[in-house]
Amino acid sequence: MALYLIVGLGNPGEEYEHTRHNAGFDAIDLLAEEAGVRYWKTECGALTGKGVLAGDDVVLAKPQSFVNLSGGPVKQLCNAYGVKPDHLIVIHDDLDILPGGIRVKFGGGHAGHNGLRSICDKLGTRDWFRVRCGIGRPPGRMPVADFVLKRPRGEELEDFRYSCDRAASAVPFLMENGLEKTQARFN
Repeated sequence: MALYLIVGLGNPGEEYEHTRHNAGFDAIDLLAEEAGVRYWKTECGALTGKGVLAGDDVVLAKPQSFVNLSGGPVKQLCNAYGVKPDHLIVIHDDLDILPGGIRVKFGGGHAGHNGLRSICDKLGTRDWFRVRCGIGRPPGRMPVADFVLKRPRGEELEDFRYSCDRAASAVPFLMENGLEKTQARFN
């Protein structure tokens, strides 16, 4: 059995719960139910829970350092559990994907996402899996920071929940079937 580290990006604290920037946290909460996580502990600057998905052991993690500084806890967790980047899956919000959509990929840049930039910098590599939850672009001239830190409402909320749910479904499928089949099914 392999060990996977599955990290959801988000900001800690009630004021950020279910905001667009916390898509990763919401997907991790869905995965925790499926993986049988009953207990969360604080380690390496993250809330972690252990379980099983797709027949493999997993550590689910929600860094508590705020999105833009996620790299530190991710690196510490990789070191603590001996997880190589090819067994790291990061779930995050993505402005370039329409709400409700997801994309799964391996490697690539950070596309201006400071959480991804932090992880790339701390790990010294860009080669790890990403599950990107579509949140779309802000309307009009709304600043991106204001948009990602708001909770979606109405139809946007339905799309947001759907995106988080699909992201949570894509993770065990990826673990079991590999990248190509996962992209064919979810992208």
